[in-house]
Amino acid sequence: MGMLDGLWHLLNFFAPAMAVGALASALTKLLWWRDLKTVSWLRLAAWAVAVSSAVLVAGLAWTGRDGKMVTYGAMVVGNALGLWWAAFGPRRG
Repeated sequence: MGMLDGLWHLLNFFAPAMAVGALASALTKLLWWRDLKTVSWLRLAAWAVAVSSAVLVAGLAWTGRDGKMVTYGAMVVGNALGLWWAAFGPRRG
């Protein structure tokens, strides 16, 4: 595998976390727009993508394979917890 192939594998590994994090952040901002006026979309997306990425890496380490449904389910739960923390947690910005 070449350097470019490795980069594509890495980008495709983290693509679900980025897509779900960005989409969930936009929907969160849309649904709770009054409560989240002071919280930026970028803060929400950063937390959601970071937690989702960490869950994907943990799922890969735990199961030994990428793309397991248990990992994706855990990613959705982690995404929700990360969004909640960024949006309504104690250090809300």
